[in-house]
Amino acid sequence: MRDVLTDLEAWWQAGETIGLGTVVGTWKSAPRQPGAAMLVGPDGTAVGSVSGGCVEGAVYELADGRRTDPTPVLQRYGVSDDDAFSVGLTCGGIIDIFVESINQQSFPELGEIAADIRAERPVAVATLISGVPDERLGQRLVVRPDAVTGTLGSARLDAAVGDDVQGLLRQGSTGIVHYGPDGERRGDDIAVFVASYAPKPRMIVFGAIDFAAAVARVGAFLGYRVTVCDARPTFATKKRFPDADEVIVAWPHRYLAQTGVDERTVVCVLTHDPKFDVPLLEVALKLPLAYLGAMGSRRTHDDRTNRLKELGFTDADLARLHAPIGLDVGARTPEETAVSIAAEIISQRWGGSGAQLRHVAGPIHHEGTDPD
Repeated sequence: MRDVLTDLEAWWQAGETIGLGTVVGTWKSAPRQPGAAMLVGPDGTAVGSVSGGCVEGAVYELADGRRTDPTPVLQRYGVSDDDAFSVGLTCGGIIDIFVESINQQSFPELGEIAADIRAERPVAVATLISGVPDERLGQRLVVRPDAVTGTLGSARLDAAVGDDVQGLLRQGSTGIVHYGPDGERRGDDIAVFVASYAPKPRMIVFGAIDFAAAVARVGAFLGYRVTVCDARPTFATKKRFPDADEVIVAWPHRYLAQTGVDERTVVCVLTHDPKFDVPLLEVALKLPLAYLGAMGSRRTHDDRTNRLKELGFTDADLARLHAPIGLDVGARTPEETAVSIAAEIISQRWGGSGAQLRHVAGPIHHEGTDPD
């Protein structure tokens, strides 16, 4: 919903009824991840995408119909469906889409949720999508770190879902959870779709060089909240890094030790100077990061590795360090190098091999381990 939020909220504020289709489940090579959404507005305008083009027409018809018929629909498209070719999903994937009617009566909390998302305050929406009578489909809980509002129609189900979604929200996880008829966690009668809107994951780039400017630009494009840090105030300026959300003048290892990171944080060390690198990596290797990469030649990396081993780090510890940073794409310019680094981050996130797809068998889209 994040991608279509501006249009959705504008129509909602105007008192209109909107058809909303949301990807709630995918298998195999489905082109979009859970949470991707498409709207049909009051004038028939389509906004957003649920499949990159594969099933847009079919979902448009369903969503357009929800503007006059408020009954939600959970629809599956895929190669196992007799209608697969009629909707164009021929790539081998399966996709579940929940289509519902949205207006101020059906979704009164939308304005507050939109405000939370814009302010990057964590919020999650849990929606009943199957396993209950039609009149309960689409009922919601809104979960924040300190509060749960709304109802799914059962106090015990509300309690179980509210508690579980708090954990999913901390991880930034979006997906389906199942329960028994009255909230039993071992049951699978009821399906609840949880859309988590956690703050953007962080990318921290150390070293105020031209490569850092390109990495910051690509990081912002990928949806990270980007910080550039360098100890030299002459180089660490907002003017040199306009795409960064913040530019910090500080010794890198001191900044990393005191700033907030989590399992989604990406750290790119581009200083390639031992007096910065080694103290910084000594801190970074002890943190629960999604990705840690360091720039430098192979000789520089060998020297860095020896210094870190002298500090007590093992080969297993150092295996977490992607250095030299990036994938082998023959990059020369800062922009090409930034693409190489971004490709390695994406590969690490989703479990890709980094090989050319034409030389790889099996599914194109990896499940990965990233909860977002």
